Order: sequence, then structure tokens, then C-alpha cells
Amino acid sequence: MKTMTREQRNDMLLNQPVNKVIPHLAVPTIFSMLITTIYNMADTFFVSQIGTSASGAVGVIFSAMSIIQAIAFTIGMGSGANLSRCLGAGDEQEGRRYVSVGFFTGFAVGLVITVLGLSNIDWLVRFLGATETIAPYAKDYATYIFYATPFQMCSFVMNNFLRFEGLATYGMIGMVTGGLLNMVLDPILIFGMGLGTAGAAIATAISQVVSFAILLYMTTTRPDAISIRVKDFKPSLKIYGKILYTGFPSLGRQGIASVSNILLNTTAGVYGDAAIAAMSIVGRFVMFVNSSVIGFGQGFQPVCGFSFGAGRYSRVREAFWYCVKVTTVILIVLGVIALIFAEPIVTVFRRDDPEVIAIGTLALQLQLITVPLWGFIVISNMFTQSIGYGMSATVISIARQGLFLIPALLILPRLLGLTGIQCAQPVADVFAFVLAWIVAGKVLKKMKGMEDKV
Repeated sequence: MKTMTREQRNDMLLNQPVNKVIPHLAVPTIFSMLITTIYNMADTFFVSQIGTSASGAVGVIFSAMSIIQAIAFTIGMGSGANLSRCLGAGDEQEGRRYVSVGFFTGFAVGLVITVLGLSNIDWLVRFLGATETIAPYAKDYATYIFYATPFQMCSFVMNNFLRFEGLATYGMIGMVTGGLLNMVLDPILIFGMGLGTAGAAIATAISQVVSFAILLYMTTTRPDAISIRVKDFKPSLKIYGKILYTGFPSLGRQGIASVSNILLNTTAGVYGDAAIAAMSIVGRFVMFVNSSVIGFGQGFQPVCGFSFGAGRYSRVREAFWYCVKVTTVILIVLGVIALIFAEPIVTVFRRDDPEVIAIGTLALQLQLITVPLWGFIVISNMFTQSIGYGMSATVISIARQGLFLIPALLILPRLLGLTGIQCAQPVADVFAFVLAWIVAGKVLKKMKGMEDKV
């Protein structure tokens, strides 16, 4: 694998044209995101072949997995963004502290989640929205997910370190290998060994441990990466404060999305397992569409963090608008294609249940109408987070799947019934776009003033 020295990589992040360096960094992150989303969809697909209740179980436990990912991204994004700004400012030693503190904290928190999750699993699956028929499948699936939680969390943390250093290709190798392994193991364990939903969870757990091992190897052995070292584990309230402040938007975004998903499952449960299964399928596919935008945005973040740390404010603004334009075009193309084939897409997952197909098709079509707005929302969130505007980033991050979605889920079903559930997300998207435009606009205007003073 061809590598650059750290000095060459810093020069690339600070000086190469943004329309060249961002795609270069974004390709591996997009690929990683797509593979991760595809293997999540593979779980949904294979489990759906067992039955509608089993399919609903994956959607129910997805809320717990989202919370775990939210915590991992809080630590990983918080540590990684601070690492990027430290490197941009030439303070490598401080960057090393963020790497080690982030890694060991992530593993410790993962162990706590494992113990709490396994000891309260019966109550938890009910809390997440499982019905009487879904609960047994959900419990089987959740058990092995919790066993792998420390490894899953550290995989996300290390992947963020590598991305923010401009080494997204290394992260891609770890995440993609685990994802491909998951897709191979799913049918073997679910059907070949007759393990059902537990087999899907075991496949996911094994793939996460493999990803962890590969990422740990990359992070500790590659000469161009900042290594994880016990001697650099020097936590302090100041470091944790900066990690949490910078990473909190990730917790807000995915944490509140999990709350919304729990509310969605509970609200949809009134209309039976078919409604829960249909909304779960739509949610997984929408994640696939959005993953390309998130991946592109992750290619933008190291450029943003390095440039801001070096005082290159005009470069930050240029990169921001470039990413907004590209992601909007990508979303329009993907959205139109998916809109045309909405019913076949849902049918692939649950061919033998016409009720699931009908509910899911309309929900997917409605969500795809607002798909062009997602690019600006996502890039605005990543922009404000990468430059350390934690409060602005948090406001944007919780808007789409929390601040506006939760009220929509509480109000619209009362007025429109099941249709209210299906249209809640696109309604929330419109309000989230307006809010992102206002918040990001103020930060960009402030940055323009900073630029004029340089």
C-alpha cells in the first residue's frame, strides 16, 4: 500500500484543491459507509425470510445499536476532530493524548454497556417497542450484539481517528472486511446452522471483532498513523470536556434518532407487526441512500479540521460549498432512481407479505421526496462539528430525527393515522433544512469576518 509521510499528508489537506483532495478522501469513507449499510440491510433481508415478526425484531434492536453507535461516535468524533485540529496546529503530542484517551475510554464504556444490556435484556426489548410476538426474536438478536459492544465501539472510535488523520483507506479496510464477512456468515448461521435471528447477531458480532482487530493493527503498526499507547493515556477533565463538547452532536444526532425510532416502533405497533417491519425496511434502505452523503462528508471533515486549525478559513468555506453541491446532486440522482423502483425495493425484503409491501412503499416514496435536502443538513452538521462549534452542530444534528421528528410522530398519527407515521420524516426534513440554513449561515458569516481579519 502506497503511503505518504505525515508532512506530505498535511500538505495535501492544507494546500491541494478541495475538488481533488475531498473526493480522494471521500472514496474510501463512502465505500465503508455503503458496505456497513449493505450488511445492515443484509441482516434485515435474511432475517425477513424467517417471518414478519423476526423482521420487526431487527428494527427494534436497531434502536439499541444506534445508541451504542451514538456513544462510540461521540467519543470517536470528539477525539478525532480535536486530533485533526491539533495536527493542523502542529501539536502532535496533544493529538496523541486524544487518541489514547478516546480508545481506552471507548472500550471501558463498551464493557459497561455489555453488563447493563445483558442483565436487563427482557425489560430492554419491551422498552424498545417489541410486541409479544417480536420480543423472543429481539432478545435472541440483542444478546450477541451486547457481547460484541466493546469491540464495536472501539472499531468506530479507531475508524474516526484514521479518517481525521486523512488515512480513511486504512479505516475502510477494517470496516469493509468486517462487513463482507458479515454478509457471508448471515445465511450460513441463520439457515445453514438453523440459528435464526441469533445467527444474524452472531454474524454481526464476529464481523465487528474482526474489524476491531484489523483497525487496531492499522492504528498501532502503520508508521504514518498516530499510535494508541498506554503511556499517552492521560485523561483530564479538560480533555474529556473537549471530547464531549465536540462529539456531543454525534450523540445528539444518533441518540435522539434512537429515541425517535423507539417512538416510531411504539406508534407503528398499534397497526401490527407489519407496520413495524415495513418502517424498519424503509429505515434501512434510507440509511443506504444517506450513507453516500455521510461518507462524502467524512472526506470533508479532515480538510475542514486541518484548515480551520491552520487558520485557512477561506479554504473551509470553499470546501463546505463544494460538498453541499456534490452531495445534493448525488441525492437527487439516487432519490429519483429509488422513487421509480420503490415498490420492488420493499418487495425484495418481504415478498410474501403484501401488507408490509403496501405500507413500506408509500413510506419510502414520501421520504424520498425530501431527499435533496439531506446534503445541506449533513454537511452543515459535519462542518460546525469539525471546527469545534459544538452547540451549533448539536442543534443541527438533533433537528432532522429528533427536534422535529418526535413532535411529528406525536401529532401526525393522531390526525392521519398510519399515513401520519409514513409522512412524519419528510415533514421533519423540511423544518430541519430551514434550521440548518439559519444556523450554518450564521457560522459561515462569522468565519468570513475571521477571514477578513487574517
